[in-house]
Amino acid sequence: MLVCDYEVVSIDGDYANLRRTDEPDGDLKLVARALLPMEITEGSILHYEWMQYTIVE
Repeated sequence: MLVCDYEVVSIDGDYANLRRTDEPDGDLKLVARALLPMEITEGSILHYEWMQYTIVE
């Protein structure tokens, strides 16, 4: 089971580009915004676990 944190790098319409915080040189992951919390902004940190994203406060 994958458990990690992502940073929202950019938001482009219905999609967001995420980068793992533990792999700063890794590829971006394109995720549909429907799968993400509505409150995200560029720079938000998201925790991913059990196929769900939550905002890290």
